[in-house]
Amino acid sequence: MELRVLRYFLAVAREESITAAAHQLHVTQPTLSRQLMDLEEELGKPLFLRGNRKITLTEEGRFLRKRAQEIIDLADKTEAEFADIDGMISGDVHIGAGETQAIRFLAKAAHHLQREQPHIHYHLFSGNADDVMEKLDKGLLDFGIVIEPVDISKYDSLQLPYRDVWGVLMRRDSPLAAKEAIEPSDLSALPLLCSRQSLIETNLSDWYGSDFEQLNIVTRYNLIYNAALMVEEGMGYALTLDGLINTTDDSVLCFRPLSPKLTAGLYLIWKKYQVFSKASEKFLTCLREDLDRNS
Repeated sequence: MELRVLRYFLAVAREESITAAAHQLHVTQPTLSRQLMDLEEELGKPLFLRGNRKITLTEEGRFLRKRAQEIIDLADKTEAEFADIDGMISGDVHIGAGETQAIRFLAKAAHHLQREQPHIHYHLFSGNADDVMEKLDKGLLDFGIVIEPVDISKYDSLQLPYRDVWGVLMRRDSPLAAKEAIEPSDLSALPLLCSRQSLIETNLSDWYGSDFEQLNIVTRYNLIYNAALMVEEGMGYALTLDGLINTTDDSVLCFRPLSPKLTAGLYLIWKKYQVFSKASEKFLTCLREDLDRNS
């Protein structure tokens, strides 16, 4: 498979039209059609369902779209890294992170480095630890921020000077809002929204006790913003980390920490034996220097 043909395939998958994709790619419609048929022949699978009005992907086509996008992203990233080899440091740093206040630490380091190296650009991917580590393993990210509990044994890492605090996000008019902290017994009859990340659930299960699986978890979420909107609408109470959602006096939401207190450490991780671009190496050096200053 050629990268050019994969770009053609992605364009058609996006536009759902040979004509529209050919126009966007500046190639003729017969040329594009021939390339796609050759790709299907090469893979031995039909990739498209060709209708009168639009083209849709088969199951094999949907699988290829995911893989093709990863291949193109990695190729573009590699090309950008080679552009860093000579002259002033420039290029891209790709960072994945869950929702955490620790991103401020990376933001400060990036801001410091920006004054010295203004041609370094940053790409942020938001996802939980499972998502971040998957992209790290595939080479699509340089660094990831993950929250305990998580197995980082196969990565190099730096522990960040933050600990996130677990608690409950609720409407301000909730009866529980009158409490200073939320105890396990307070949750037993509540409709709850909980992260879909399995290790996070294990951490909360250890805090709650053996009956955690009996809790009424009505929604699983990946990132908290949309879950917070559901809390606003009265869907339930979200188990989450402090500082991620606006809970100031003008918000209808408030946050109450768990009791006993439950906190989580944070790590910056990257693949072992990673060969960094100059931009990524410089960013890591800047982070280490900031950590030394804060220690």
